[in-house]
Amino acid sequence: MPRRGSKVPTLTRNVLERNRRMFAKDLLSKLASLINPTPRAPKWKSLDVLDQATAHVKQLEQRVEMLKKRKQQLEGSTDETAGMRGSMSTVFTVTELDSAIEVCLISRSNDKFILTRVLDVLEEEAAPVVAVSYSRVGDKIHYIINSQAVCSRIGIDSSRVHERLKRLTAGP
Repeated sequence: MPRRGSKVPTLTRNVLERNRRMFAKDLLSKLASLINPTPRAPKWKSLDVLDQATAHVKQLEQRVEMLKKRKQQLEGSTDETAGMRGSMSTVFTVTELDSAIEVCLISRSNDKFILTRVLDVLEEEAAPVVAVSYSRVGDKIHYIINSQAVCSRIGIDSSRVHERLKRLTAGP
């Protein structure tokens, strides 16, 4: 009959605890690689990884909300967009994402030079264009322009870009 203080249950508990720690460490390293996929990332503490993951999830939630709003605008289901249809020829939004910005632009198909002028503004603001996509819906053209900052430390002044685009789309 085994004694109460025998080593077998203690060893089993130690092995189980070691396995649990190794499993948690493996999950944290996978999470860290998802947040910062660079292979030479510095060693992060568990709390730093969790903080970064939380911030990343919040940023993704904001992006989902912004995309939902943009979808509503594109579908024309909001009163704001319906009111703008007749009065304005161009509608835009500027979204800042770390050292990048995304400009969503809705213009009439007869305004041929708006894209060129918007690209010029972004280039002048040290935000070279990385990607542009567009789709045509009726008499409107929807552009999505992604720009990356020349220097990630300095970033892009999205408020200044917004003001310049506002002046540009207001017309002469």
